[in-house]
Amino acid sequence: MPKSNSFSKLVTLFIGAVVVVSVWATSASGQAKLTERSKLALDGIGPIRIGMTVAEASRAAGMRLIKTLSAGRTEEYCAYFEAQGGPKGISFMVISDRITRIDINNKRVTTIKGAKIGDTEDKIFSLYPGQIQATRHPYQGRSPYNGKYLTFVPKDATDKNYRIIFETSKNRVERFRSGKLPEVEAIEGCF
Repeated sequence: MPKSNSFSKLVTLFIGAVVVVSVWATSASGQAKLTERSKLALDGIGPIRIGMTVAEASRAAGMRLIKTLSAGRTEEYCAYFEAQGGPKGISFMVISDRITRIDINNKRVTTIKGAKIGDTEDKIFSLYPGQIQATRHPYQGRSPYNGKYLTFVPKDATDKNYRIIFETSKNRVERFRSGKLPEVEAIEGCF
């Protein structure tokens, strides 16, 4: 009987180790995929962080980032990337191979607080009380720019160089972006 008991303990230990490794591997890879359910933060979206290289972001997202638009021909060029086969309407501004900004044009993607395209300006103010600065859209009066920029300014000193900007028209969010200063404030992105 003692051999059977030892064997049973060994099998239990082995199964336990397999379960622990499986849970760890699943949670690590489960977090790695960029999807429409990934939440936009000041410094990234889902597994992708501002400051990552394109290769690092591709590994983190579990899918290759491919260039869709570029400006300039020097090493300091600016380009936009999207996840190949990934969710549409999420683009990454890249300067010198580092992600500096994330633009959202997908109605299903939300911020960590739940803000999304189609929300009213009042909802944005309520989600970020006391932290939204409203300014006229720089192209105010030129169709279709009859709205505002609602800029989330963080209170935490560690986040002082980041912003989330909601572009509105007719009191509704049309698109939004996050990233580091000054790139996040560039009206036309790379161009």
